[in-house]
Amino acid sequence: MAGRLEQSPAERYAAARRRAASADSELTRFREVLDFPLDDFQVEACEAVERGSGVLVAAPTGAGKTVIGEFAVHLALATGRKAFYTTPIKALSNQKYGDLVARHGAENVGLLTGDTSVNGDAPVVVMTTEVLRNMLYAGSGALVGLGYVVMDEVHYLADRFRGPVWEEVILHLPDDVQLVSLSATVSNAEEFGEWLTAVRGDTAVVVSEHRPVPLGQHVLARGALHDLYAGHVDPTDPGVNPPINPELARVVRRDREDGAAQHGRRGPGDRGYRGRGHGVRAQGGGQGKGRPTPRFMVVDLLEEAGLLPAIAFIFSRAGCEGAVAQCVAAGLRLTDQEQEAEIRRVVEQRCASIPPEDLGVLGYWGFLDALSRGIAAHHAGMLPLFKETVEDLFARGLVRVVFATETLALGINMPARSVVLERLVKWDGSRHVEITPGEYTQLTGRAGRRGIDVEGHAVVVDHPALDLVALAGLASKRLYPLRSSFRPTYNMAVNLVSQVGRPRAREVLETSFAQFQADRGVVGLARQAQAHSEALEGYAEAMQCHLGDFREYAALRRAISDRERALSTEAAAARRREVGRSLEGLRVGDVVEIRAGRRSGHAVVLDPGSAAGFEGPRPTVLSTDHHVRRLGVEDVGEGVRKVGFLRVPKSFNGRTASSRRELAATLRRSLADQGVAAPDGGRGGGRKPGSRRARAGGAEDAVLLDLRRQLRAHPCHGCPEREDHARWAERWSRLSREHDALVARISGRTGSIAKVFDRICDVLLQLGYLVTVTDDDGQSRTVVTDEGRWLRRIYAENDLLVAECLRRGAWAGLDAPALAAAVSTVVYSARRDDREGSPAIPGGPAGPLGRALDETVRIWSELDDIEAAHRLEATGAIDLGLVMPVHLWASGRSLDSVLRGTELAAGDFVRWCKQVIDLLDQLAQAAPDQRLRRTASRAVLALRRGVVAYSSL
Repeated sequence: MAGRLEQSPAERYAAARRRAASADSELTRFREVLDFPLDDFQVEACEAVERGSGVLVAAPTGAGKTVIGEFAVHLALATGRKAFYTTPIKALSNQKYGDLVARHGAENVGLLTGDTSVNGDAPVVVMTTEVLRNMLYAGSGALVGLGYVVMDEVHYLADRFRGPVWEEVILHLPDDVQLVSLSATVSNAEEFGEWLTAVRGDTAVVVSEHRPVPLGQHVLARGALHDLYAGHVDPTDPGVNPPINPELARVVRRDREDGAAQHGRRGPGDRGYRGRGHGVRAQGGGQGKGRPTPRFMVVDLLEEAGLLPAIAFIFSRAGCEGAVAQCVAAGLRLTDQEQEAEIRRVVEQRCASIPPEDLGVLGYWGFLDALSRGIAAHHAGMLPLFKETVEDLFARGLVRVVFATETLALGINMPARSVVLERLVKWDGSRHVEITPGEYTQLTGRAGRRGIDVEGHAVVVDHPALDLVALAGLASKRLYPLRSSFRPTYNMAVNLVSQVGRPRAREVLETSFAQFQADRGVVGLARQAQAHSEALEGYAEAMQCHLGDFREYAALRRAISDRERALSTEAAAARRREVGRSLEGLRVGDVVEIRAGRRSGHAVVLDPGSAAGFEGPRPTVLSTDHHVRRLGVEDVGEGVRKVGFLRVPKSFNGRTASSRRELAATLRRSLADQGVAAPDGGRGGGRKPGSRRARAGGAEDAVLLDLRRQLRAHPCHGCPEREDHARWAERWSRLSREHDALVARISGRTGSIAKVFDRICDVLLQLGYLVTVTDDDGQSRTVVTDEGRWLRRIYAENDLLVAECLRRGAWAGLDAPALAAAVSTVVYSARRDDREGSPAIPGGPAGPLGRALDETVRIWSELDDIEAAHRLEATGAIDLGLVMPVHLWASGRSLDSVLRGTELAAGDFVRWCKQVIDLLDQLAQAAPDQRLRRTASRAVLALRRGVVAYSSL
């Protein structure tokens, strides 16, 4: 009452008006159907949506961002308009479709993904972002009446491969559509919001860093859980460089010191430890130096501490499967009889559609056994049906621990009480890298179930490489800047030119978030360039010499260093060519000695490789330790030497471990019979061959001799302060190079997206997808040709390559299985570079498919040259690794026969098949030849069967 008395009459009247308006708002009606109160950030964002603003919401995982998206759906239905709810992945689309159907009824909600179409004309449609992008370019009638678009997980626009789609949608949505963007916590939300305001109009930015369920940070060390921070630190707001728990620091330090002594001691780290219920307690440590804590022991400790259910992130598919196998072998069981019976019922019901003959190759029985114990893996290599079953059982609380790769953190709703991290390093496709603070936040964001847990728990397992200070830095930072990955594509170019013309298309692309960030960065770079200019003036003054032009003298010194470096490089290249020649002329069965380098030892040649590369062939060999690998000049030190011959059986299969072991044993016996000793090897220590020649060549090089003569004759050579001047000259030279590079960066960033677009248009003009025409008034303009109209309908990573294959008839005349196999080459990308030999081609290299693949390779090679000439990023190389499996499957063969002898996981095979189907579906609409369109339709039907045809809807 006192507060009301302090208000003026005008203030009380305004407050009464606000209460009256609020009582009659859609937000009030929306809140009435919820069974929980809204947080302040949710109210703020929903109010912005209701007053007609766009909104960007950035909040932690599990904070309830999707409520704002659901309110936009509520508004659409209440006002008679449409709402599209977009997500980055099909699994999240399926999940959100189920949520909205439960609330609004199946008649009001539709679903559109790459392979599923349900009630697409409904007022509310859930879809992947790519589907909406395709609708915008096609001018779909479904866009009529669209009022709201929700972009869930909008931070995906930073994704290198799929991120550009998000920006395409944001840029091309009609102006009257309200955009609701939901993002993880990012450190530059305000910058992203400014861009959204610039391209979409008024956009409210709502940021919340508050986790509704606090997160505790722990380390599992020596068989016990320890808090990461010191006792006085608030784990929800640890601040900068928070102090480490001193007890934890002592435990870890003692573990490092005692590691060597404990190695070999029996305990929880030994195989004999059987876990909870087997009479052994996890006390007093157990893992020695370099020895990881057994996964079943980690689960035991979590269960004893009441921290299940848990998600344990392991950055390896094999590691996830190995963790499940280890827990099962240890006798771990986290379910009672009633729970086990329910799990078996659910699994059998969900998997009833799988043909019985495929259950074995899919690993169904091991999958069911682990699930019945409350244990599961979750990774991209699993069958989608299996993954969805794990998600369902985990959500029901029946599965208690899931060993997962990081893909689980990217969208689907699977909250847990605890999240476990074994390592803070992951493989990024080319090398091992440390996870970033943003990735750590994303992974641990799964811990803590709102409305169930008082606190969530992040647990890092101690290991020899763990740095507690670095961990505290990861856990306390919230740095996750959103960086645009936008880049023009060929498909984007022809669509934009067709819709708005080339000049306007260029202007549209200059409004992208990528260009927005680049232009902002130029301001800072310009300030840096100005500072460089001032410093260069000072350095130039300090290096002045009274005897002559020291800048000229310094240039001579640099020229001498550059020439010496060039001579050394030439000598090294000559050595590499010499080593490369030793790899030429090898035959299958040759036994070679690798005298030094990373692969020293003996090996038998399985495939001599092709000599098409710059450094000669890269033969595939089997070593005496039964490893198959490809050899390059960097692997073999001084080269290889033939020491014998061994017949390689025709039945040998390098993909099967038993074949590799048998042939390696035969190789070892053959070497022993011949009395061939292992090479002394080494790693190339000592003076490298040819180094003396390099120095001798330098002494005889006429250019170098002349430069040295000029240096000695220069007036500054006799200056007593020469070396002081030289130090300033070196600083001037180094800073001058940096300054020139900085100026080039500034020039490159200004209009950089439009410049790439221009180069893409030049390629399309050269190939005939665009053409320049002159109007009656003499004005020239760029228009799309008939070939370009086909390209408009091809949405693929290698869109131009596909269009060229269609235009040139590379795939004409193929039957359905062969067309599916050919299309797989432009879709598939193997997970490893180390491929073993050349994949088999159905019908042989001279058959119809073999000829079609040769033509595809030739077209790709020509495009590669054209793109290089136009300074464009190259079209991805084709990959033949999926040709045989796809051809077999499209020919009606069983899953067992398709996957036998390959390293393809069933889930990977299904995922790649669905991508092939997606592209074949496009060909069935876009191919210029009617016969090819019919063949593509038949290929889709041939592939879409069995486990590939499965959909959760």
